[in-house]
Amino acid sequence: MQITFRYPSIPPVDVPDGNVLGEFRPKQAPASPPAETLVQRALGAPIGGPPLRALVRPGQKVLILTDDFTRPTPVAALLPPVLAELQEAGVRQGDIKILTAPGTHRRMSDQELARKLGASVLHSYEVWQHHWREEQQLVRIGVTTGGVPIVVDRRLLDANLVVGLGHVVPHRVLGFSGGAKIVEPGVAGSASSTKEIHWLAAQVPGHDILGIADNPIRREVDQIGRHAGLRFIVNAVQGTDGKVLAVFAGDPVIAHRRGTETSRQVYGVDMPALADIVITDSYPADIDYWQAAKAVYASELAVRQGGVVIVVTPCPEGVSKEHTALLQYGVRPVAEIRRAVEQGEIQDIIGAAILALTAWVVKEHATGIMVSPGIPPDDRRKIGFTPAGTPQEALDQAFRLVGKDARVAVLKHGGEILPLVAGQAAPEYEAVARAMGEPV
Repeated sequence: MQITFRYPSIPPVDVPDGNVLGEFRPKQAPASPPAETLVQRALGAPIGGPPLRALVRPGQKVLILTDDFTRPTPVAALLPPVLAELQEAGVRQGDIKILTAPGTHRRMSDQELARKLGASVLHSYEVWQHHWREEQQLVRIGVTTGGVPIVVDRRLLDANLVVGLGHVVPHRVLGFSGGAKIVEPGVAGSASSTKEIHWLAAQVPGHDILGIADNPIRREVDQIGRHAGLRFIVNAVQGTDGKVLAVFAGDPVIAHRRGTETSRQVYGVDMPALADIVITDSYPADIDYWQAAKAVYASELAVRQGGVVIVVTPCPEGVSKEHTALLQYGVRPVAEIRRAVEQGEIQDIIGAAILALTAWVVKEHATGIMVSPGIPPDDRRKIGFTPAGTPQEALDQAFRLVGKDARVAVLKHGGEILPLVAGQAAPEYEAVARAMGEPV
């Protein structure tokens, strides 16, 4: 069976038919109305709360948060119906601001902003870009019941209404993206809340968080969102072709949970058993390893203990321009990373969290092999992977490690896939509960 990849610079791989456990991919969107129509319908039937127009009055200020270029959310299609609804409620155009919510990603270029928001919106509305390193823009506004300090962009405090736009896919740190994630880590700061949230997620393996809609870390983020003024969301669920198949609008928690049900149906793939070898691309998380790591996290749910994960990804921007700790320290066993954080050896706690999230897969669970023209071989070794020049070379290495009879699973759209293997243990949150000071 020949497996091809959507990256022109990366050749295909031939997997012997007798070794193929299956090729798994999320679903494409069926024929559906345009995204704008779906947004209008969602705004007309909000979930868990009043309609958007009832939340604001003439003369009040509205801040709209949107995700960035690393996400495929068609914000340019979602925005016009939202803006129209606000203006029908009497909000002046000048009282509506847009703030990008990139978490700890880099800023977008003007071209990327135009593609993301739409050129007409970019020219007609005041648009700001949040950046997590601009501490003068950050303000601490409280603390969650779990003890996480709430640090957000101070521009949220100037708005009478905060609206979040995003999409809902499986996510290793929060279970699913979307909802209040647009606030934390979207417009938060590394000094407190973002590093705490990421580090909490790094204390447990992926099967305890990924694809679990209601978990201790998500509940902390929901608190942060409400405390920061987030009162309404518009979240899309897309198929693998990028087309929107459903939109969920309304209360940031209730509407989000409804969206996760559909997202699980789209991105969840049923597997008959754990594989000895997993081959995965990282699409659509292809820019750097910070994004491509999503495919690594998903693979943990699909590979047996002692197996091999082969990651195929272009990563034209390398490992991470924003988090140099990934290369300075490197991926080591989780216990060593914890000690390095406790002893102050690693100052970038968010970077340390990504090291630990990777280590759960390639140090604690399986062996990692990476094919990536954008990441030099030495850098691949530093982040825990054996480098390979081609997918075929990687597969040959994997067979030598686990045997010629190994079962091979291929995960397509690996940056957003959710492997569902029958008989897996239910999530356990003892480690997270202890880290948050909650009773076990």
